[in-house]
Amino acid sequence: MTAPNTTLTAIPGFRVGHWTDPVGQTGCTVILCPDAGAVASASFLGPSPGTREGVLLAPEKKVERVHALLLTGGSAFGLAAAAGVVRVLEERGVGHETPWARVPIVPAAVIYDLGVGDPGARPGEREGGLAAHAASRDPVPRGRVGAGTGATAGKYLGAGAVPGGLGSVVVERHGVRVGALAVVNPIGDVLDERGEVLAGPGVGPGSVAFAPGDVESTTLVAVVTERALAKNDARRLADAAQTALGRVIHPSHTFWDGDSAFVLSACTLPPADPLLIGTLVQEAVCAAVRDAVRQAAIG
Repeated sequence: MTAPNTTLTAIPGFRVGHWTDPVGQTGCTVILCPDAGAVASASFLGPSPGTREGVLLAPEKKVERVHALLLTGGSAFGLAAAAGVVRVLEERGVGHETPWARVPIVPAAVIYDLGVGDPGARPGEREGGLAAHAASRDPVPRGRVGAGTGATAGKYLGAGAVPGGLGSVVVERHGVRVGALAVVNPIGDVLDERGEVLAGPGVGPGSVAFAPGDVESTTLVAVVTERALAKNDARRLADAAQTALGRVIHPSHTFWDGDSAFVLSACTLPPADPLLIGTLVQEAVCAAVRDAVRQAAIG
């Protein structure tokens, strides 16, 4: 028997693809939405987010639906990979209808992984296109792949970081499903279900002198659902996803983090109870972060 899909792609309409550079230790990950797009919003915490099209996701902005989401390594250089995703979607006739062309809307967010492998190895337009072509409904490959290839956790000592990786889960209760994907690159420790250290030094900040600017850190989260959401509701759930990061990463949202949380809705099923879906978002985010570091530790 085929094992059930317990990752984000269990949510109909969403596909995930990776491009991975195991030598340069970087990569990118693409989440393709249904062709009609997904209602989307986002929340950005910490002073150092690296994003593309992030401002469009604010609830008051006109564009409501996005067609893909790119999560990538390579710091600001890696944002170039979004152009490859846009090109693939344009070739497929997917995008926001305008009088002269369909324009694919592809937000993107990056982690800083330049100090892990080869700092000159960065995802670009070609690599973003390859990740988009690789996107499928198969269970999401996890661990040191895609945007999680060079991700590390527990960097507040300035050394001794552990692999952070990429994780993905789906959670369901009372017929409501939420999928999550996390790229785990925080300065803080990752905590397990009992609040004990799962990844990182575990001694806490202040154990040694730490020079600001020594490391750059960011955790990226994408949450998807079939349940219909208005754009402002997606923003509220993105805030809930950030709250979940505060439960599973310690410390979180520091001066050296630029955490980005995205919520995407296919809008193929009626809205769910707000309290229930908010709870599931937080559970899914915590589980995806833990899954990332557990899978990354395997190798």
